Amino acid sequence: MVRLMESKFTAIFEKDGDVWIGYVEEIPGANTQGKTLEEARENLKEAVVLVIEANRKLVERDVEGKEVIKEELAVAI
Repeated sequence: MVRLMESKFTAIFEKDGDVWIGYVEEIPGANTQGKTLEEARENLKEAVVLVIEANRKLVERDVEGKEVIKEELAVAI
């Protein structure tokens, strides 16, 4: 069962010619672009979800057959 939770990250948007480039400061690989700032924002949300899902699948594969403890970790920054 996958629990959905809302998290907040720092999005950076840069105008580059005719497009907006967006990336998340805390998540390497979460980056995108869009013709408008709103499109870049929506694309970036999707990119974050895809990166997190891919990382979860990689970990699941890496720990398959191993004795592990998986628990939620809350961090205040």
